[in-house]
Amino acid sequence: MSAIERVSKMRLTRRGFMAGTGAAALAAGFPMPALAKGPVVVGTWGGDYQELLTANFEKPVLEKKGIEVIHDVGNAPPRKTKLLAERASRRGTLDVACLSDIDMYEMSQQGLFDDVDMERVPNAKNIIKALGKKYAIPHIYSGKVLVYNPSKMSPTSFADFIDPKYKGRIGFADGLYMQVIESAALINGGSMSNYEPAKAALTELKKHDPKVYPSNETLAAALKSEEVWATVMWRARGFMWKKAGIPLATIAPKEGTTPIIFDAAVAKNGQNKANGWAYLDAMLDPGGQVLFADRMGYVPTVSNAKLPEELAKEIGFTEAEQAKFNTLDYDYVAKNNASLLEWWNKSFKG
Repeated sequence: MSAIERVSKMRLTRRGFMAGTGAAALAAGFPMPALAKGPVVVGTWGGDYQELLTANFEKPVLEKKGIEVIHDVGNAPPRKTKLLAERASRRGTLDVACLSDIDMYEMSQQGLFDDVDMERVPNAKNIIKALGKKYAIPHIYSGKVLVYNPSKMSPTSFADFIDPKYKGRIGFADGLYMQVIESAALINGGSMSNYEPAKAALTELKKHDPKVYPSNETLAAALKSEEVWATVMWRARGFMWKKAGIPLATIAPKEGTTPIIFDAAVAKNGQNKANGWAYLDAMLDPGGQVLFADRMGYVPTVSNAKLPEELAKEIGFTEAEQAKFNTLDYDYVAKNNASLLEWWNKSFKG
């Protein structure tokens, strides 16, 4: 099914649900139902993330409340484009948008989200203070590391990926273009507020035939088959892939780790905000967060989600690694995202 067909089906499902429910109410002599009775439309990634949202939050928490969920699946760039294209509309396609902290900040600067309603999201009181923000809830977090096949190489820095002896053996997920650019900048004189030096480093790497895959899942398949030996990825993904039997190890690069937070927000023009807030509250359920961590390796964002000690050691970061965390310059990334993505598509991938 194409993206257009999927969204068309989604819209028809919402209309059909509302029309059918309304007709039944009128026929029975009851007033029209509140908008909260309709499905909540969630813009999210597909694959493992969507599967775990359904298994750990939607089925155990939302289904009990009678809340139907419709997923509008895709990568972040088209989801951001949709939010921007619909900002003048009173009836947006999405009720909830899931984005990385970088993308969420960029979209928040356009005034696209309501501030988190603490009364409607009671689990928000347990959010780890350092991860909180007014326009979104933090769902899960991890950190950017080097993921590699230890029988083939032992990198300590992104700079090792540019070594000609690894020609054709370095691969990236297309969706992590900004993280790859940042990594290249930091080993070539750049900073968290200046990614321009990345272009020279990645131009050099391009000479050695790096692979770019359309999704995390296709990258995982390439690592499993040993088509490629290393990548830049979240430690959580490395944990999940290793758990699935792919021969991998992870290391925080000597230039430092950059944390990644995956957020969720309610669209200001969402058609079903009531169930949107219920969805955000479900995402902060401590039981679901622990299950998410055990399956996918992302660290919980709420203080009442307690991980087993061994799991916490495997997916978390040591004090020494935390001391070298890089702090994102959200404003810089937001202002330069479009031009860097264009460079990635035309110059690095092209």
